[in-house]
Amino acid sequence: MEVDDDNTVPSIAPIPTVPPPLVVNPLASLPGRPPVLKPPVSQNGEVKIVDSDSDHEDDKRATGGEYEISEESRLVRERQEKAMQDLLMKRRAAALAVPTNDMAVRTRLRRLGEPITLFGEREMERRERLRMIMAKLDSEGQLEKLMKVHEEEEAAISAKAEDIEEDIEYPFYTEGPKELLHARIDIAKYSIVKATARLQRARRKRDDPDEDMDAEIDWALRQAGNLVLDCSEIGDDRPLSGCSFSRDGKLLATCSLSGVAKLWSCLGTAKLWSPDGSLLKTFEGHLDRLARIAFHPSGKYLGTTSFDKTWRLWDIDSGVELLLQEGHSRSVYGIAFHQDGSLVASCGLDALARVWDLRTGRSILSLEGHVKPVLGVSFSPNGYHLATGGEDNTCRIWDLRKKKSLYIIPAHSNLISQVKFEPQEGYYLVSSSYDMTAKVWSGRDFKPVKSLPGHEAKVTASDISEDGRYIATVSHDRTIKLWTAGNMERKNDMDLD
Repeated sequence: MEVDDDNTVPSIAPIPTVPPPLVVNPLASLPGRPPVLKPPVSQNGEVKIVDSDSDHEDDKRATGGEYEISEESRLVRERQEKAMQDLLMKRRAAALAVPTNDMAVRTRLRRLGEPITLFGEREMERRERLRMIMAKLDSEGQLEKLMKVHEEEEAAISAKAEDIEEDIEYPFYTEGPKELLHARIDIAKYSIVKATARLQRARRKRDDPDEDMDAEIDWALRQAGNLVLDCSEIGDDRPLSGCSFSRDGKLLATCSLSGVAKLWSCLGTAKLWSPDGSLLKTFEGHLDRLARIAFHPSGKYLGTTSFDKTWRLWDIDSGVELLLQEGHSRSVYGIAFHQDGSLVASCGLDALARVWDLRTGRSILSLEGHVKPVLGVSFSPNGYHLATGGEDNTCRIWDLRKKKSLYIIPAHSNLISQVKFEPQEGYYLVSSSYDMTAKVWSGRDFKPVKSLPGHEAKVTASDISEDGRYIATVSHDRTIKLWTAGNMERKNDMDLD
């Protein structure tokens, strides 16, 4: 039977057979991706074009793996590297220890074999040059050379310090002898008694209504106005430079440019020399010629000054040097002891006067005012006035309590070599000068009282005996002259301390 084509069922297509799964072999590794090479860029921004890969290979072989750069780029790179090295060197130099003292900088430069200074170079520039040299040596690996130079400097400094310590172990302190300790104790005991007596006497005279100070001063000035030359003798082979009476007036000490101090006996009241002219003691120790000499009020000690810039204290009985005192920058010329014996004043060519405490050895006061060397100094018996004279032809009166100058006396026409207060009450002041005269001044208003001419050369020193009867002057004419008042009568109330 025929089947209608429109109603026939279409045949089902055959199901394709599924092939068996294929075994996929692992893929081989992909070839490495070639690096992307960027063309080098020059400093001016232009790109260098590379033609082929072969050129890359050739460039790598030629430059060892780097691009070939232009000469300009190479110079720029060198400048950058040099700037970087300089920066690193400066940082390294900043970390190095460089001396700040200019002499130490010069010494290190010399040890490093470098010029110690350049033309127009200043201290800071020299130090900076040393810093850069040290940094350069450090960067070049020459640290051993720097360490060696540093060790040499330390060795030189330590050797110098050892030499100084060996030469002067204690530059500002020297242990004194036992004799000096005993002398200071003795001076302290003596000064306490004398200061107490002086203050009691001053209070008594102040409170006593019967005391007429003006009349007493007038009488003393009249006596000084009657001074005449009593005797004149040759004192040494060379010019005399100083003289001083002892406390009791029985001894006179003189010194001269020969460098020797002499102690002379005064037997009798109006005679300078002993009958046989005997020399009692000689004090030797100064390194240069002597200038001044003075007795301590106790009569046990003697002070001398010298051009060796020192003054010294001696024991009269034994002749032992008790004290060698420095302190002046130039030659020491004048010396004077306080009436109490506790203080000593020195003056010198450094235009200064210094006051020392003998009980402690300290300098307690420095008096500045003279414009030229100070040659003479003297304490007033009142205990607080000090007179100085110098090459500025003036005499200054100082108040130790106020530490300043009270009066300035235009005393002479030439330099003043010595000044001396009358030792009993300080009623008058004697000054000696290179104008070949000595002058007497009132201790009240410091007016002139008497001029003492007679020497034929410069008058170098003067002194007054304790009782005020004699004034001694010495000169470059090698003579010692004694001056005395015509009327030797004294009032009963003018007793000694």
